[in-house]
Amino acid sequence: MSQLEMKVPSPGESISEVEIATWLVSDGDYVEKDQAIAEVDSDKATLELPAEAAGIITLKAEEGDTIEVGAVCCLIDTSAKAPAKKAAPAPKAEPAPAPAPAPAPAAKATHASGHPSPAAKKMLAESGLKASQVQGTGRDGRILKQDVLAALAAGFDGSSAAQWGGSREVRREKMSMLRRKVAERLVGVKNETAMLTTFNEVDMKPVMDLRAKYKDAFREAHGVGLGFMSFFTKAVTHAIAQFPAVNGMIDGKEVILPEYAD
Repeated sequence: MSQLEMKVPSPGESISEVEIATWLVSDGDYVEKDQAIAEVDSDKATLELPAEAAGIITLKAEEGDTIEVGAVCCLIDTSAKAPAKKAAPAPKAEPAPAPAPAPAPAAKATHASGHPSPAAKKMLAESGLKASQVQGTGRDGRILKQDVLAALAAGFDGSSAAQWGGSREVRREKMSMLRRKVAERLVGVKNETAMLTTFNEVDMKPVMDLRAKYKDAFREAHGVGLGFMSFFTKAVTHAIAQFPAVNGMIDGKEVILPEYAD
């Protein structure tokens, strides 16, 4: 048996350790050479780890583990042969009518199924889409960047009314090492540097016209004046629907994202 020790490559200068973000294969799987087997996070980037050879893989680290650059993360048994592909059973002959063709076999369910690539994950976060809303066309059902673009082109977006149907649920997403480092630096900047205020001019004429048209009817119906806060609140909730991370909160290594906007 010939064992290949796969070591964590250096993502760049000054980086001494990385975190195993996701294993894309399971212990004991047969992998092909150059197949993506894991995603690793560093302070500066998230990158895929390709298999250096074909064979049966043995994982030496768990998801979430921090390991040093150059350390062994998995073993590949290069002497193992690829498993033989099972031929689809031939349909039984029937006199009449002719048997319907057998359905195409479903894609093999692996860690990659429904899991976005780094580029696709970034686009999902920016657009507010969920991975469950996108059909993956990559290997074993993995979600690729073009799959997210296709979903957006088809009219799916994170600001749909169904997303804000009154649920008070929240979801937790584990932050990558890069995002945690950025959050740490931003907090440091806020505490250690002078804060500035930025003023942006906005054309409020359409809002002024709308308010002037309905303020009397609004007061008669509700007993209060129609101010500007309602318009500001509506604009903010629409913005949060498009960019959910703005409404998020950091809790340890995770970011909490409410499924609602007040």
